[in-house]
Amino acid sequence: MLLETPLWRQTPPAAFPVCLGFMSLALGWTNASHVIPAISEDIGHLLLAASTGYFIWFFAFYLRKVLARPKVVLEDMETAPARAGIAAMAMSMMLLAAALLPFGISVPLVWWTGVALQIIASVVVLYAIWEEPREKRHFSTFQYLTFVGPVVGPLAGVQLGYVWESKLLINAALVAYVIVTAGILLTIRRDPVPEKLRPSVMIFLAPLCLFALGYGVLGYDTAFTVFYWAGSIVAFGLLLLVPWMVRGGYSPVWGAFTFPIASFLNVQVMAVAKGHGIWAETGVYAGLIIGTPVVLYIVYRTVMEWVTGDLSRKSGTAIA
Repeated sequence: MLLETPLWRQTPPAAFPVCLGFMSLALGWTNASHVIPAISEDIGHLLLAASTGYFIWFFAFYLRKVLARPKVVLEDMETAPARAGIAAMAMSMMLLAAALLPFGISVPLVWWTGVALQIIASVVVLYAIWEEPREKRHFSTFQYLTFVGPVVGPLAGVQLGYVWESKLLINAALVAYVIVTAGILLTIRRDPVPEKLRPSVMIFLAPLCLFALGYGVLGYDTAFTVFYWAGSIVAFGLLLLVPWMVRGGYSPVWGAFTFPIASFLNVQVMAVAKGHGIWAETGVYAGLIIGTPVVLYIVYRTVMEWVTGDLSRKSGTAIA
């Protein structure tokens, strides 16, 4: 059955957290093959190619949607998950620069595009929050992607030679992380997380792992160790909460499972490289065994629901 509205006109921001998770998983497989010989590098390269195409596909469609009617961005910003999706698009662009490096392709312009998009996303989200009625303003884990998203910058920035820029990005993200986390904790005490948004609790894991990765590539081993163990402890706690998080059934918010799990995999890989031994190796295998089917399933569901129009309808996507 043909849709009444062309697919590109209803491209949802909800697709981009999945793009971010897919590309992170691919990098996890690739990097794992460098520290554990039993893991094939070919799998990582195959996933990198697939995830890159996946992201570029959705990015091109969303760009066409925005060019057709620029105001659609502000309309998409009416919900917290959509705002997170726009930020995830910028984070995916920065991660794309890291995804290209294993193939010997260095594209600084891709990295800078991601940085610029992250800044623009933050400004637009701040404007959207400012325009909301006061009673609707509250902190949520989705804001980690918007305001802590620059933490992804060092993953490719350091290898591209942008060391001081990477330090600026990660330290700015750390300030935002402290503010947002404090706000979330106060909000949760007052307003319990609605059932349909419970999967977003998994996002608590992502910044801890990404800070560990960022400080790790910058050479701050003490900071890496602190965030690595904090992330590992939080991951174990969140694993126990999964039945509670999925009680409401599948929805586009399940995209929040993808990038935290993949971030956990990547930080375990770095921990192996830094000599953390059997615990880190166990974490790598756990991340691969749990993360691969979960991420690929959500990648598949996202495409299928986008093609039928269900993803746009369920996530409240604005139409160009």
